[in-house]
Amino acid sequence: MSRDTVPATETIRPEWAAIDELPTVELLRLMNAEDRTVPEAVAGELERIAAVVDAVAARMARGGRLVYAGAGTAGRLGVLDAVECPPTFGTDPALVVGLIAGGRPAVTAAAEGAEDRTDLAEADVTALALTPADTLVGVSASGRTPYPLAAVRAARAAGALTVGLACNRGSALAAAAELGIEVEVGPEVLAGSTRLKAGTAQKLVLNLLSTAVMVRLGRTYGNLMVDLRATNDKLRDRARRIVAEATGADGTAVDRALSATGGRVKDAILSLLADVDAPTAARLLTVSQGRLREALRLARP
Repeated sequence: MSRDTVPATETIRPEWAAIDELPTVELLRLMNAEDRTVPEAVAGELERIAAVVDAVAARMARGGRLVYAGAGTAGRLGVLDAVECPPTFGTDPALVVGLIAGGRPAVTAAAEGAEDRTDLAEADVTALALTPADTLVGVSASGRTPYPLAAVRAARAAGALTVGLACNRGSALAAAAELGIEVEVGPEVLAGSTRLKAGTAQKLVLNLLSTAVMVRLGRTYGNLMVDLRATNDKLRDRARRIVAEATGADGTAVDRALSATGGRVKDAILSLLADVDAPTAARLLTVSQGRLREALRLARP
């Protein structure tokens, strides 16, 4: 896509020119109808997303990291996905990282000029000291934003796997990366406001990517979040429910197992299902690299 070509996400639909004159409920119906097209657009990229998931999981199994890089809404969505991984999957905060043009202040305040600063992208990527085990995903609705483009190029030069996630076909971002995901959502109801359908598409793809990677890495047991960090009352209650669901144990046994394992859900499940003490559960999980199903097989030779 040339710099002079207007991306589909930026084009103006004449038939929507009078949305400001619509009754509120009709305006909302229009927006909702457009939003319903996004999952279908994402579905068209599932094979490419699957290829990315498998490539990222293979690298993370060797100790690699997953890094998102974007500007504005795209950058914030990457940061959001990254910060949700530790409480959901028990990951180290350094394992999934979100880079945003303009740095931490840009998460809560607009820093529009920062998206053109390729030097900032290069510096942010350099600071991570990427290796071939790492993956960097550049995220941009248009697919031509300078910050994620420069981040992808810098990461590729460092030997990391690179992925370009855009919402237009033939994007410069996908072309610059080794693997591309292009979810074509078309024009926005509010022309050019890519926090709408494009933002929704990016959120859906990042949800798929990080969740499926963690499933492949054994950080779930079935559809249970067995690596969650129970850091508040809500999460402690969730931990109890998960252990009970996985084991069928009563509340007293669940509380006893969680207490013995220091609140670690996966350890508690293993100790109950395999009838082993907490230290043995911890050892088996270490040997199985945290994969609960494999630890259960080891406990039942």
